[in-house]
Amino acid sequence: MNSLHARHRAVLPDWLALYYDRPIEITHGEGRHVWDADGRRYLDFFGGILTTMTAHALPEVTKAIAEQAGRIVHSSTLYLNRPMVELAERIATLSGIPDARVFFTTSGTEANDTALLLATAYRGSNQVLAMRNSYHGRSFSTVGVTGNSAWSPTGLSPLQTLYLHGAVRTRGPFAGLTDERFTEAAVADLEDLLGHTHRTAALLAEPVQGVGGFTSPPDGLYAAFRKVLDRHGVLWISDEVQTGWGRTGDHFWGWQAHAQAGPPDMLTFAKGIGNGMSIGGVVARAEIMNCLDANSISTFGGSPVTMVAGLANLTYLLDHDLQGNARRVGGLLIERIRAAAAGVGLVREVRGRGLMIGIELADPATGRAAPEAASAVLESAREHGLLIGKGGGHDTSALRVAPPLSLTVAEAEEGAAILEQALRSL
Repeated sequence: MNSLHARHRAVLPDWLALYYDRPIEITHGEGRHVWDADGRRYLDFFGGILTTMTAHALPEVTKAIAEQAGRIVHSSTLYLNRPMVELAERIATLSGIPDARVFFTTSGTEANDTALLLATAYRGSNQVLAMRNSYHGRSFSTVGVTGNSAWSPTGLSPLQTLYLHGAVRTRGPFAGLTDERFTEAAVADLEDLLGHTHRTAALLAEPVQGVGGFTSPPDGLYAAFRKVLDRHGVLWISDEVQTGWGRTGDHFWGWQAHAQAGPPDMLTFAKGIGNGMSIGGVVARAEIMNCLDANSISTFGGSPVTMVAGLANLTYLLDHDLQGNARRVGGLLIERIRAAAAGVGLVREVRGRGLMIGIELADPATGRAAPEAASAVLESAREHGLLIGKGGGHDTSALRVAPPLSLTVAEAEEGAAILEQALRSL
């Protein structure tokens, strides 16, 4: 154990997980690469958990941060804040939500916590719907709506949460159905559940489940849910913490794959917009955002430094069509990974869209999850210069591949070749 690892273990919680048998210290990055304390270079296909969205050390972002830090770092939401207003204006327009209002937080956890506060206040109910296998954060309220036991450390919650089928195609009572029949069955499940419940506040759902292993329902499922929810007055909150800003390639927001019934009532965002700076937030229709009847502020949400970073990052993303790049290069990457996985018995499925790709591993004899195999691939990939992630819920073990959206074709080919080597080493 190196000295920094020993110091980490001496002062930080045991549950603060570290990747790798020999954890690495990342000291700097550039583009799609990072370096560790020993000087080894890695191709980064995880981006600090989908957070370094455009590129490491992007000059446009670092310059904006440095210039703002030289003027003023902090003022709080008690004073007018030009960068916060400007970023809110841009996000409100991009959100697709009519008469939108934006509230900034410091994380996706806090964004989802705020959305739940708004929904329960607006509807006068603490009953919420969530998806099985979901993940929404680490606060007391968000672990209470997380449908993944590995990330929900307490059964106590201020909310009464009911979990729906529909986000996972490969297991459960609807596995094996066609897209149309799967959607019909999931909608029938929702209808039946609402028939048993009291007044319900909202459905909180990820269009593509992140920590759950990049699983997703058929396109249009949440639109079909929305028609049912609207009849009952239930709000739809789209958790876009991992799917937002064009990562899925086909759409700017994940909810747009389910747009037939219109936009969500609220969406939450975080991670990629700050390119590593701490930005989260909620977009909601004005009548929902303004429903609180008590004072509220955000000490660190909307900080001038993080807001200029978000503005510079969003401008770069739009000016360089990184959504289109995610679609094009992501399409190539997933095909290369599928070819690499062909004939590897432990690979159950390669799935995803854009630069959000999951590789599910399972024992071919029993169908059970293969977490040891996932760890082995993670280690092998690192040894050969590639950083990826892991995820998955009940009986699922998945590798998560989510590079910065500026990934080049050459880097996609290089990463796929390392992944092939790691998968075939199984």
